[in-house]
Amino acid sequence: MAGRAVPHEANEGLPDAPRRRKPTINDVASMAGVSFGTVSRVLNDAPDVSAATRQRVLQVIKDIGYRRNRAATALVTSRSTSIGILSDGSPRFGPVGTLMALENIARKKGYATTVISVEQPYGDSVQAALDTLDDTGVGGIIVIAPVVDMAAAVWNASCRIPVEMIAAGASSTPNVFTYSENQELGARLATQHLIDLGHTDIAHFAGSMEWFDGRVRKRGWEAALRDAGLTPGLCLEGDWSPRWAYETALQLVREQKVPQAIFAASDHTALGLIRAFAENGIRVPEDVSVVGFDDIEGSDYFLPPLTTVRQDFTALALMSMEVLLGAMEGRDVDRTPIAPTLVVRDSARQVSPRK
Repeated sequence: MAGRAVPHEANEGLPDAPRRRKPTINDVASMAGVSFGTVSRVLNDAPDVSAATRQRVLQVIKDIGYRRNRAATALVTSRSTSIGILSDGSPRFGPVGTLMALENIARKKGYATTVISVEQPYGDSVQAALDTLDDTGVGGIIVIAPVVDMAAAVWNASCRIPVEMIAAGASSTPNVFTYSENQELGARLATQHLIDLGHTDIAHFAGSMEWFDGRVRKRGWEAALRDAGLTPGLCLEGDWSPRWAYETALQLVREQKVPQAIFAASDHTALGLIRAFAENGIRVPEDVSVVGFDDIEGSDYFLPPLTTVRQDFTALALMSMEVLLGAMEGRDVDRTPIAPTLVVRDSARQVSPRK
């Protein structure tokens, strides 16, 4: 019967329907009423395109589902459209947040990413990983190097393409340039907040000194105290974990050495010590003020909500990508470290006489 629907089973064994042709850059240009070159400039985020034209081209790209061919782009421009990311595979908040933000920003800028994790001994694994990334044709490499030993291996390695290292407070070398957030400033902000509240006995529950983050945060704590005319006091080095902080705080309680205020090197560290104090009737912030670092998800739901230093991983990734692309394209880029911000909540208060 004419017009009768054919059951699904009746289609079995029939040739597949022709696949829809993938839209091309010429299709975008035609539908947007612009030239091939204009579409190319929009895709490469060139500045010499009006806002209205850029928006029209981007809307057409979205409407027809155009996706650029990375291999063809690399052939035409003689420039790679992918970057490599080297990580130590750490599950800690900072390295993971940086990795996720970098992959997201690279994708938004039109770059594919190849991620390789290395492990100790870094002297062997880092050079092999850099060689592998170079062989895949990436245009540059960003190394997330939280620990000093890994950074040393990167400095000693050789690579034919630009290598950028994200390592707090580390210096650039002729072969490796560095970028980071100004974590020392963040530690200063945290410590200065406690000083401004009238505290003079400010301890530091530090992170591992094998980490750049641990070193610069301790340095910021010391510098803020000295600038205020105070002598740095109790500093306890740990592994960033709530467990270590909890057990260490219990020891201070037993020894009756709980300080007036504490700058914790991470929010997880703050979480552990706050629990130890709560279990022993020591109130935060009434008896001891606490400031953390990281502003992890949920820190505003600690009891009490935690005053902490917020790291902006998206901004860090944006600037890191800009620095790497500048090196790949041979142009100068401002490498001033981005500044973290202090988020004031309820875990620190004006000093009051001890009972």
